[in-house]
Amino acid sequence: MPSDSSSAPPLDLAPLVHQNEKVYFGISVVISLALYLVLGSIIVKGDAASGTLVTYLILGVVAYFIIHGLHLGHVRGNGIRVSSTQFPQLHAMAEQHSRRLGIEETPAIFVLQSGGILNAFATRFLGRNFVIIYSDVLALATQKGEKAVSFIVGHELGHVQRKHMTRRALLYPAMIFPFLGSAYSRACEYTCDRFGNALEPQGSVDGLLVLAAGRDLYTQVNATEYMKQRETESGFFVQYAEILSTHPNLPKRVAALNAVRERESVPSRSLLSDVPHSVSSSNVPTQ
Repeated sequence: MPSDSSSAPPLDLAPLVHQNEKVYFGISVVISLALYLVLGSIIVKGDAASGTLVTYLILGVVAYFIIHGLHLGHVRGNGIRVSSTQFPQLHAMAEQHSRRLGIEETPAIFVLQSGGILNAFATRFLGRNFVIIYSDVLALATQKGEKAVSFIVGHELGHVQRKHMTRRALLYPAMIFPFLGSAYSRACEYTCDRFGNALEPQGSVDGLLVLAAGRDLYTQVNATEYMKQRETESGFFVQYAEILSTHPNLPKRVAALNAVRERESVPSRSLLSDVPHSVSSSNVPTQ
């Protein structure tokens, strides 16, 4: 499953970070510091309002800790822990990607049955990083979609490398600020798409099309036409739904990656013509 890049050098990640991530992160730091100072001044006064505020803060932190811990406990208790003897090719891929991203310790990776949902996510709990891959994403590898899986894994490891989970926790006051938290999250997704593309350029477009059409139909999607939906499927509700979302609309993500690939002159079998690209996937080795 891993690409033939075991000796590939570490990536230069700085140019891959999306500009909006830097902008929204800076704004979030300023807002969070301001709100922390306000909260601190209220607490220092020591009046009845400060006692109530501290109580709610403690209850909120405890509730989040328990809910997050239980969710991750379910994953660890029922998922399959990836190792050198359990899904070894996926393990080798994650180790390789982590090395190229400069991650000192590869996160614990679990495969979880998801009832057909195509997704993967990274999380952090008690100082440990985790990447959870839903089983239908991994099943792509059995359908000649190894490079798409590689891109998805690289994307999630990008969140770990950029410490997005830690930053969101520290900047929580800004993250609940109207529209700012979702805007920062969308910018982070663009950054991680770039990381995944740098790790597996031939699987990046397919990795996103899988999320749009599913693992059985993604090879029949015309990526060029799909990108045009940015213009044909617009309007108030489409735009406002994206503003509220933590992820950019998929046609925009495909177009953004295509722009990166064109600048780097990376060939893409998904964008070579106006016909479905499934006919050119037969040369990808199976797992």
